[in-house]
Order: sequence, then C-alpha cells, then structure tokens
Amino acid sequence: MKEKDINKKSKSLRVLIITPFFSPNIGGVETHFDDLIKFLLERGHKVFVVTYQPLTTRLKAPGIEKKGNLVIRRISWFGHNWFPKLEKKPFLVCLYLLPGLFIYSLIYALKYKVDVIHTQGLVPSLLGRILKLFVKSRYVASVHTLYSLDKKPLLGKVFVWVLNAYDKILLVSVRAREELLPYGLNEKKAEIFTYWVNQEVFRPQDKNNCKKRVGWGSKFVVLFVGRLIKIKGAHVMMEAARLANKNIFFAFIVTGTQEDFLKIAGKMEDNMLYVGRVDYSILNLYYTAADILAVPSQYEEGFARVNLEAMSCGTPIIASKKGCLPDIIQPGTGELIDPPDVKNFAERFEYYYKHPQELKRMSSEASEYAKEKFGINNAYIIEKSYYPKELQ
Repeated sequence: MKEKDINKKSKSLRVLIITPFFSPNIGGVETHFDDLIKFLLERGHKVFVVTYQPLTTRLKAPGIEKKGNLVIRRISWFGHNWFPKLEKKPFLVCLYLLPGLFIYSLIYALKYKVDVIHTQGLVPSLLGRILKLFVKSRYVASVHTLYSLDKKPLLGKVFVWVLNAYDKILLVSVRAREELLPYGLNEKKAEIFTYWVNQEVFRPQDKNNCKKRVGWGSKFVVLFVGRLIKIKGAHVMMEAARLANKNIFFAFIVTGTQEDFLKIAGKMEDNMLYVGRVDYSILNLYYTAADILAVPSQYEEGFARVNLEAMSCGTPIIASKKGCLPDIIQPGTGELIDPPDVKNFAERFEYYYKHPQELKRMSSEASEYAKEKFGINNAYIIEKSYYPKELQ
C-alpha cells in the first residue's frame, strides 16, 4: 500500500478468523493474531474468532469472550496433547481439527453475515474451501510456515488446490511461495506478507541497565526463547554451554517447568541460566539485555517472530540456516549457521564474545533493518487483501 494511503479509512468489515491456535496459547503465531486483531479493531472492523481451547497445555480461557467489536469462540475439544503426536500426519490432523472448527465457523459465518473469512494454516484453509459451498463471502488464506512439500508431493497438490479457490493467498515468506509454486500456485492471487512488532515497545535501550533489571549483572549472555522441544534446538544450546568459554552465559526463556528443563539438560552448568516463562510485557527487556539471540532450529523454521522482536531491540541473531530464517536474517544483522550443529554455534558465540565491536556494529544494523522492515505498515497488506481490487 502506498504511503499516502496508509491512514486512509476503508469500509468497515465483519471478519471471521479461523485458527486452531489462539491465546492463551503462547507462541509467535498467537502473538501475531493478537496484533492483527488489535489493528483490525482500531481500524473499525468487527472481528469474530473461531478457535479451540489450548490443545497442548492445561491453560484455559472463557469459551465465549466478547469485548466491543470482538467475539472469540473457544471450543472445548477432546484429546489433550494429541496434536504434537499427530502433527506429522496431515490426514489425521485434518480428521482431528476440522470437525469442531467447521461446525462453529459455519454457525458464526451465517449468524453474523461476515464479509471476509480469513483462515490460518493448512486445516482451516481446507475448511474454508468447504465453507465456500455454504457461505458467500470473500476468502483469504494465510500460510505461516513451511510444510516440507518436496517430501509430501500429494499434500502439495491438495494444498494448492485448496488455496487456489481463495480470493487472496497471503504467504509469510518468499520460501513459502517457492515451496508451493511447483504444485501450481496461482501467483496472481498470492502475496508475501510479513509479521510486525510494536516498535515503541521492542526498541533499543541501554543494555547495561537492562542487564541489571533482569538480574544478569555484567554477564555476556546468549539467549534462547522457545518451546522445550527438540526441533527448536534447546538441547543444542545446552551442549554449546558445555563447550563454550565459561564466561559466556546461556539464558533460557522457555515454556515448561524447571523439572522439564532439567530432563533435557541432564544437569545445569554454572553458565546456564534457567529463566522459564516470561510475561510478554517485559520480554523486550530480556532481548535487550542479551548480547546474542540464538535460534538453533533443527527443522525448516517458519517466520519465527522472536527474530523480529530481538532485532527490533538491537540484538543480533545467530541462527540455523533453515526454512524462512535466511529471509529474515540479512548480512550485517546476524549470522546463519550451516550446518546448525553444537560445535559451529559454540565457535561463533566464542568469536563474538572476543570481538565486541563487531557485535556492536551488528546490533546497530539489526535495529535499523527491523525498523524499516517490521513495522505496522505490514498490517495494511492484510487489511488490503480483505477488499476486492476495485475497493483497494
């Protein structure tokens, strides 16, 4: 959208967002939904969300939540923690997630006469393809991750068949588009969108002051933020802590208990700092206090939000050369590790510990790049997709 059109108000819409995962789940995509809904409400739209109660944790939230122009319907569902076990089997995931979402999405779409149905991910996109038989609306699909479709060509063909029925397809990265193109993706309907972060919250601050505020003193800290699952690479950081100079400290902001953490770590080294869960409202302090954010993903990572938040705070990133990470981390803002193993990560942490001036230069470039690429203007790409071309 052109700069002069950024603040232009368009016709208010009734938007139905369909997603299996939503707050109080904690994760990058869930935070994106929070930001998107806040933006849409500020723009004068009415938003309806159909989702599940958390499927992978014991967290609970109201089944029906109404706040002004926002209505959230969280469906209680069976099979707590089934999703991680089914995740690698798309057919079973569809059987598990689709029924509840379909029933309530159809009810809400008809009851509130929505103008736009915005689906999030593979299963909701399939659901939207079915809803088209019953509900006349504008259909927009967002794809937030990579699916390793080169290993699942049948899934690729089905997914593209589903997406091509939509009015607009929003892809979170160039790599997501490249993954779908071989299966016949309609490029005229597809557009790249990028997450954004609140640049007034996630911004450079005095690093020494932030270190003191979070209790790290003057320590040189490598930070890991993520779930305690193997594909996220927490175990890589634990092993790197054992190999690295003991003046380099490794802090872990993770979901799960310290007991869960110790099951993976075996035992805590003196240079490991277990932080646990951190309220999102103060997460910016930890990013700024850290000297490096480590993203040691062991899979084809999607558009991991932690990178945007850390870079906006001026914290350089050392990450695996996997998935969408090369789209985010540009030369000068961090470094990509290939292959992403313990030894290579440990060596790079050691290098930057010994070369603080290079780290300082990367910090400056990271914050400038984030300010340019990951601001609120990205939200308008999504809003624009809700309107037919003649109204854009």
